[in-house]
Amino acid sequence: MAGHVPAQGGVGRPRGSRAESAPRDVLGPVAAAPGEPAFDDHHPPRRDLVNDCVHCGFCLPICPTYLLWGEEMDSPRGRIYLMKEGLDGEPLTASMVEHFDRCLGCMACVTACPSGVRYDRLIEDTRQQVERRHSRSRRERALRAAVFGLFPYPKRLRLLRGPLRAYQATGLRRLVRRTGLLPRLAPTLAALEALAPRIGRAARTPRRVPAQGEKRATVGMLAGCVQRAFFPDVNAATARVLAAEGCEVVVLADRQGCCGALSIHNGREAEARRFARALIDVFSSAGIDWFVVNAAGCGSSLKEYGELLRDDPEYAERAAAFAATVRDLSEVLVELGPVARRHPLPVTVAYHDACHLAHAQGVRAQPRELLCAIPGLELREIADAEICCGSAGVWNVLNPEPAAQLGERKARDVLAAGADLLVTANPGCLMQIASAVQRLGGTVALAHTAQVLDASIRARPVTDLLR
Repeated sequence: MAGHVPAQGGVGRPRGSRAESAPRDVLGPVAAAPGEPAFDDHHPPRRDLVNDCVHCGFCLPICPTYLLWGEEMDSPRGRIYLMKEGLDGEPLTASMVEHFDRCLGCMACVTACPSGVRYDRLIEDTRQQVERRHSRSRRERALRAAVFGLFPYPKRLRLLRGPLRAYQATGLRRLVRRTGLLPRLAPTLAALEALAPRIGRAARTPRRVPAQGEKRATVGMLAGCVQRAFFPDVNAATARVLAAEGCEVVVLADRQGCCGALSIHNGREAEARRFARALIDVFSSAGIDWFVVNAAGCGSSLKEYGELLRDDPEYAERAAAFAATVRDLSEVLVELGPVARRHPLPVTVAYHDACHLAHAQGVRAQPRELLCAIPGLELREIADAEICCGSAGVWNVLNPEPAAQLGERKARDVLAAGADLLVTANPGCLMQIASAVQRLGGTVALAHTAQVLDASIRARPVTDLLR
């Protein structure tokens, strides 16, 4: 097949049981003593990468938090300066941690930097230091325990579907919003309530979906956590599109857990490693050519599994080999080339670049190429496309007020494009922008790239996308 990537031998069968073979992650919280240097010797931010920053300021106009507050220490170069202070022996103060926490991790600075500074690597290494060595307040610990005890667990998220659907269907949601009390009494709960998508009937994806026509590849597919629980139609559409393009799709959703993206992006290194090993084990003997992802944040983390597990003597090679097979849905479809007929979709589309697809993975042209190949579809660009919408994993839950400001900025740009449909490739972006558009009193339909392609291939009416 064109662009075929052979199954990697290094992703082979696990040796022994999970309990027997995996090394323990022994690095737990080890709060730094007063006056002790900010970083210990477990993967601190690398000084050579810190020194790559020449403080030119190209990152300032595209950094969301600098745009919000105009504070130097809330810019990438300011945070890098704080990392240098930590490496030079300064303690990990609460103020320093606050500036690191405020970073969305959108990686727009990586795209903008003329010196090629690896801010992505620096902030992840810094955050795992913060998570282990900084003593947070009781309130912060409780909030983070609740967030990370829920979002990376698909089964727990699915338990919310019934109550959420009832809450939305009975009119209780309208009543709660009319009172305006929730944001004042419980800002985090109000943020979650505002972000919750409308819950419809669950669409189930089979464990395996056979290729239509001649089989061109065998691909694994990430089921995801939020995607699986609240956007099952996106997963179903993804599998149908892949099958229509000649891919046998191996889902194994009943065996998949979280990929670890939320944990990686928030410094929960040991937790992320456990999730990564488990996912590698699930697909170790599936015989896949590619591992396909339809959520931008997950894809960027999966492509870094080799880095995440570099210290693991059993999994290091397997993780690097697995990461080499990871592709965004749009990458696979463009590399294979279309065989399924595209039927006309007379619709105007604004495409939103999810940060972890455009900045972290460098995938920009492929989604646009796929959309523009649909007859009748008109693609419009969004102003300030490089600026994050404020979702950033769970950043909008941990920081609801600034996230709402960024969401409304993005929503205004989306509405100004005058499109019928907003298309993106990340569930967090869909929820964040939908919530912001509603607050502004605007209307625009939202869909994942896979859903638009699926509608065109299946000759579904465009009204299906505009509901």
